[in-house]
Amino acid sequence: MNLRRTAAIARKESIQILRDVRSLLIVVSMPAMLMLLMGYGISLDQKHVPVCFFDRDSSQESRDLLNRFRFSKYFGFVTATPTYRALVSAVDSGRCSLGLVIPNDFAERMREGGTVALGGIVDATDDNTANVVFTYAESVIADFSQSVELNYLERAGLKNAVGTLAIEPRVWFNESLESRNFIVPGVVALVMAVIGAFLASLTIAREWERGTMEQLISTPVKPLEVTLGKLLPYFAVGMGDTVICILVAVFWFKVPMRGSWPTLITASMMFLLTVLMLGFWISAATRSQLLASQFSLLATLLPSFLLSGFGFLIAQTPAVVRAMSYLVPARYYVLLLKDIFLKGAGMASEMWLLVALGLFAAFISFVAMRSFHKTLQ
Repeated sequence: MNLRRTAAIARKESIQILRDVRSLLIVVSMPAMLMLLMGYGISLDQKHVPVCFFDRDSSQESRDLLNRFRFSKYFGFVTATPTYRALVSAVDSGRCSLGLVIPNDFAERMREGGTVALGGIVDATDDNTANVVFTYAESVIADFSQSVELNYLERAGLKNAVGTLAIEPRVWFNESLESRNFIVPGVVALVMAVIGAFLASLTIAREWERGTMEQLISTPVKPLEVTLGKLLPYFAVGMGDTVICILVAVFWFKVPMRGSWPTLITASMMFLLTVLMLGFWISAATRSQLLASQFSLLATLLPSFLLSGFGFLIAQTPAVVRAMSYLVPARYYVLLLKDIFLKGAGMASEMWLLVALGLFAAFISFVAMRSFHKTLQ
């Protein structure tokens, strides 16, 4: 391999990037745009959930229960409805995500110590949201029930005679329980996969469509030199985009960065090399910029979103899907990002993930370079 010829190809490709306004716009705007859109748009946290209630009892106890909902950080405005029909209408129209019906003997049965059943209506159009809202409501009601029981025991002089069981939670790695802290690192992987493969997929296809491949073939440049020369500028661009994404994650979204920077940079370089070589392989195989760009998005966006653990928890998927996820490089990179950002992981603890990424990079690089030939066939 001749370094001078490789540098010449890299210089030619760099000039092409600077002249292509569309590529520049993609390179500059897409990382920040995707980070902001997905960082703000994707959230598993449910806060300020609107609640409506129909209080048939209108007692001090029922008002105390409703105040628990009003002062909870998970629920927003709590609105009273005059009739049950109005409550159903509010949930049906989307003005409330949770509807509560308090029976007319609520206070009486609470004083007697009996079991009181509250009516609850949850909008399950989004089943995940419905499950979360229902869990929050159960937590508030359970807390209220425990408070009423303790007050009763205290008035009866039995407070010290009955033991109580409580849990003291210690939340590790994501103390604030913000879903953004583990979603945003996954967005970094998604952005890198899409941009890296998309830009690299245009390299060889562009030469074929513009009729300059014949000139490139006639030169003494070897296929390896063409591959490296064309991908080096995109590798530099990709690492620059990676830095932008990480800075946005740390300083804009306030995601804690507790791990090793060398480990993060090493993992990012190997993952970027993998997606660049994948895009180059697609470009050499299709010889069409339109087809190459479509195939690159299909090969990176969907697997990175569905099978990496970014959008869905892999452990809860069927065995076949879990097995398929091991063939997706983004799975390992997403795990690395979450461990480095949140767990403070270093090189030693993440070695098997780094080795897996390295094997993917080596295999795809081998296949990509074997697929490119300096021939017109």
